[in-house]
Amino acid sequence: MKSSKICSIENVRDILLDKHELVSDSLSLVIGKFSLDIYSNSQRLLDRLESYFSNIVTQSSQTSIEIIAIESDAVELNLNFIDWPREQGKTGRKDSYIDLDDGRVLRKVRTGMIFLQSRTLRMAAGPCLANENQIVNFINSQYMTWLQQNGWLICHAAGLVYKDTAYAFAGFSGGGKSTLMLHLLNHENTAYLTNDRLFIKSEKGHISAAGIPKLPRINPGTIVHNPRLHGLITEQQRQAFLAMPAEKLWDLEDKYDVFIDKIYGANRILAQAPLGALIILNWQRDSESDLIVEKVELATRLDLLDAVMKSPGPFYQYPDGAFYSNTTALPTQRYLDALKNIDVYEVKGQVDFDKLNCYCQENIFG
Repeated sequence: MKSSKICSIENVRDILLDKHELVSDSLSLVIGKFSLDIYSNSQRLLDRLESYFSNIVTQSSQTSIEIIAIESDAVELNLNFIDWPREQGKTGRKDSYIDLDDGRVLRKVRTGMIFLQSRTLRMAAGPCLANENQIVNFINSQYMTWLQQNGWLICHAAGLVYKDTAYAFAGFSGGGKSTLMLHLLNHENTAYLTNDRLFIKSEKGHISAAGIPKLPRINPGTIVHNPRLHGLITEQQRQAFLAMPAEKLWDLEDKYDVFIDKIYGANRILAQAPLGALIILNWQRDSESDLIVEKVELATRLDLLDAVMKSPGPFYQYPDGAFYSNTTALPTQRYLDALKNIDVYEVKGQVDFDKLNCYCQENIFG
């Protein structure tokens, strides 16, 4: 469907609604002090989202945040979208956007999904069922905005909780942080915190870590060497993956959702915990050196801090309604201040998940 000239967020809203009727049901989610309600014209979409977010579904919500998700064909808006630059190591076009006077419109280049965000409206439209993960991400973006508006810093890290203390695992894209975290979840007294977006906040000398309700989305290379995950694929698929060259398997992109409660057991997901340590994966697949773990001072290793800091991204909206710009510098000093009392470890040498797994258990976890 093509649209006429667009001047405001209200124009976009009317185009996206396009006579679609919302079903009577809605979905309410709550994480601590944050809650939101989701409305849609698709009961099937609401049911699938309820299954995905099962551990944070609530029957009643007192929220000012609402999301409308419209299942439809791709909507072609008459707007001059601008590409949002990809992060280092990423290729291809992913997001494009345009800022109107009263909000931001975002488009997913590959799928045609449209997202509308202002201080009062949050909408998604397009083939939502075929791109459920993008709806999940949009929902999570609202929680991430709320966290950052309340003083939390976003980190590019996975996280788990061991005996009530959180441990963060950072590394450059494709470094294996999710694989390591899922290996460590095989141990007792552990719980899942987050897969790729971790938030930190320092208050009165104590630092907390918070995750987001986003399940790990992993590639075959993570699955084939972790018996706990083998059920995500058939044995025939596993053998075919194992027969691939190691480098090709490592780089293979074919995402599978890991439903933590089903695979690791009930009550294995937490939203927040005190942060105990940060482990930064700086190992190399082609290294011939033994794996080494060393404690470091981040203030003297800003190259490692680059693996931790994360852009808030195009969905982030400041409390005054303005949107994050891709030219905004990341607040290096805020990260250093927040992490100054946390033990930070650098992992160097060859990639060895089993050895690092044991090292974390014996030397880092309290």
